[in-house]
Amino acid sequence: MFHAHKTVSGATWIDRSGEIYGAQSNELGLVGGGSGYKGMVSPCSSPINTLDDLLNALRTAQSGDVIHISGKTVIDCTERVFIDQLVLEIPEGVTLAGDRGRYGSSGAMIMSDTFATRPLIRALGPRVRVTGLRIRGPYPHRGMDHHRRSFQEGRGHEYYYKFPVSDGIDTSYDHLEVDNCELAGWSHSSIFLKDGKNHHVHHNFIHHNQYNGLGYGISHVTAYSLIECNLFNHNRHSIAATGSPDSGYEARHNIEMGVSLSHCFDMHGGRDRGDGTDIAGKWINVHHNTFRCPEAAVVIRGVPTEGATIYNNWFHQNPDKQSVRSSDHTTITNNLYGMKTPQHLASAEPIP
Repeated sequence: MFHAHKTVSGATWIDRSGEIYGAQSNELGLVGGGSGYKGMVSPCSSPINTLDDLLNALRTAQSGDVIHISGKTVIDCTERVFIDQLVLEIPEGVTLAGDRGRYGSSGAMIMSDTFATRPLIRALGPRVRVTGLRIRGPYPHRGMDHHRRSFQEGRGHEYYYKFPVSDGIDTSYDHLEVDNCELAGWSHSSIFLKDGKNHHVHHNFIHHNQYNGLGYGISHVTAYSLIECNLFNHNRHSIAATGSPDSGYEARHNIEMGVSLSHCFDMHGGRDRGDGTDIAGKWINVHHNTFRCPEAAVVIRGVPTEGATIYNNWFHQNPDKQSVRSSDHTTITNNLYGMKTPQHLASAEPIP
């Protein structure tokens, strides 16, 4: 799974009369991070090589500290998570770092094969950063048979949730930054933003989080985030949110590489929550992304209170197909449609 192909072939953006459509790299490096990434953290103390050393470092870390895990290290938390319900807790203002992309390094790996890993890593306060690491979960599969037995055969949600699910990183505080990481194999969510604002998720390769019914790359409850310059592949929804009235995200310069179990970017509505409203978050801003998946790019399952804007994206679908499904308070303008011979639509796509 962690040898998944991450090279993006062909153009990911188009310049039409000085206006850019699709995803571009930025000053920090290539979309997806890795080699050449300019935001790497240099070790300022002896690198960590074992789980016990990592736990000791986390216990004593103070705001501003960097805990660096050496390049080829694999920290397997499986037994401790299963027996002790271990969670790696990062104090406020602390950076947990690896060296993904430096001199060809894949980055140190932190992993758990325990199905009920919820989460593996937790931020204990604001301004936590996780950078340059591989974060591997226990379940990269789609679980289609389990989903069928649960719902098509009528066993329901209680049966479905008897199989435990997992999260990679979670936070309930402001300013979580996750950058230049590879995250895969998380059956609920690789990054779970429960609460907080000003989260920044960028230059990651996020893939194989595709458990049917859940399976999110990045998910939100009452949280706000900027999501940019990520590579996505083999997720159910690469970006998702419950649609809480106090939530929103901006997604820009991300690339969907070609495989998605369902639509790529999602915002639930009140019908999904069962709260008697039709609210789908406060705001959504989706622009300058490249979607190579045949599935719908964006689905907004209600009405955002401050609106949604979707512009300057490059969609896989031709104009006669719906790349975006939404209801009111959504503005869709100035996008390209079709991979081989892109067509420009200045206004909203037609509804079949």
